[in-house]
Amino acid sequence: MTDQEIWVYAEKHVGMIQPVTYQLITKAKEIANDKKVVVILFEATDKNLEEKIKEFGPNEIVVVKDDRLKDATDSEIASLMAELADRRKPNSILFGATVVGRSIAPRLQAKLNTGLTSDCLNLAFDDDLLIQTKPSYGDNIMCEIVCPKHRPQMASVRPNTFEAKKDLNQSVIVTKINDLFFKKAERIKIIEETPLLSKSDSIANADRVIALGRGAADEKAVRLAEELARKLGAKIGVTRPLTDHPKFSGDDQIGQSGNTIAPKLLVNLGVHGAVQYTTGIGSAELVVSIDKDPEAPIFNYSNYSYVGDSVSFLESFLKVIQ
Repeated sequence: MTDQEIWVYAEKHVGMIQPVTYQLITKAKEIANDKKVVVILFEATDKNLEEKIKEFGPNEIVVVKDDRLKDATDSEIASLMAELADRRKPNSILFGATVVGRSIAPRLQAKLNTGLTSDCLNLAFDDDLLIQTKPSYGDNIMCEIVCPKHRPQMASVRPNTFEAKKDLNQSVIVTKINDLFFKKAERIKIIEETPLLSKSDSIANADRVIALGRGAADEKAVRLAEELARKLGAKIGVTRPLTDHPKFSGDDQIGQSGNTIAPKLLVNLGVHGAVQYTTGIGSAELVVSIDKDPEAPIFNYSNYSYVGDSVSFLESFLKVIQ
């Protein structure tokens, strides 16, 4: 094999491929040029998750089937990926910047003696060099990071950073591997796997989001926003200053240091629009923003804008939709 493959790790949770996998496949195809997009899937023998992955049109799906993978640890997965990478010599490997991705990727990085850029917000190729863009210096600037001397190049990307697009016209090769050495982890054992229900998951995947900024931080604004959220079936997210509010936490934060969201409707209340926030809302379909400052940067990212007080707007709007 050559180093002309871009790998995407197929992340699973409770037997389901996670959406970030499809998002990474789509982005990898967009930037690949002549490189092959290869999805690496580890699954038990009674699963056929590759059929769903085919819908997004990678060039190849490498499937490692073994019943021991039902309860394999992140360390065991990293060892299997390292052996496979030694055989095929990929150019790059992409992970979701999730709990699982942040666990497997650095383990694999150490085994392959290469570089890893975490929490990327964009990826591009300059010839064979992967340009990895991520926030740095307190999220105040965007850095472009490269790994010129080592391969594979490795990066993790936050969920919802890219849009997933199906490609049913692509002919997909499925390669099955059954001769990897399964090295059992000695100190860790997976006993049970259960879904994690958390507020951050619901914000990241919500179709409707109401975002509160510093201009909507008082108790009345929060109460009215909660009422609007109930009527619209929306989730509430916040900017960094409101994570100190008793009702919110870092799990509710939107932006570079929080969640990247892609709702069909986003209502910004008292959000000024700093770059740390706007990088997390780029995939929102319809954006409505309310702020007192007519020059607020958030209006540049909005389909509809209203210059005024958030509380007054909420009171009037709630009367209209009652």
